[in-house]
Amino acid sequence: MFEPREKIALFIDGANLYAASRALAFDIDYKKLLVAFQGRGNLVRAYYYTALIEDQEYSSIRPLVDWLDYNGYRVVTKPAKEFTDQLGRRRIKGNMDIELAVDAMELAETIEHFVIFSGDGDFRSLVEALQRKGRKVSVVSTLATQPPMIADDLRRQADTFIELRTLQPEIARSQAEREARLARRSEGEADRRDDGDV
Repeated sequence: MFEPREKIALFIDGANLYAASRALAFDIDYKKLLVAFQGRGNLVRAYYYTALIEDQEYSSIRPLVDWLDYNGYRVVTKPAKEFTDQLGRRRIKGNMDIELAVDAMELAETIEHFVIFSGDGDFRSLVEALQRKGRKVSVVSTLATQPPMIADDLRRQADTFIELRTLQPEIARSQAEREARLARRSEGEADRRDDGDV
């Protein structure tokens, strides 16, 4: 599947990967993820795409985005749009598909193997376009959830489908790290409540 000398780039749809790992009940350690793919070939780039709510004083994803930015990832963000649905519920929309597709196509002459972390069927045409340029494309998502989190047409179009659960031993945060992180998060939320921020 991977050749030791081939140039690899990772394209991570942050919201999609987060939802898939949560559904499989594990947290991703992004440092381990980089190491795992550095061991599979010549990792040239690792992109992480996410939308951010700009007017929030505290965003739970901001510490992750900052860490990724300083630790080998190219972080691509844009402001999320908030809206109220027909049932009066507050919703957030922040689709990063176009940004990911443009970056991938710009690297099509340089990168030999594209690894897309998303199950979004909208990426099928991108995968097909990269393949027409003679590039290999692997897609990482999961079939192990009900319903599966990968669109069937995306899985069929990819050269290789990588089940996220099979990567878990290499890229998962340990249970102790996960518990410590959850404890820090709840302490932070308690501090903000005490300060009147929540």
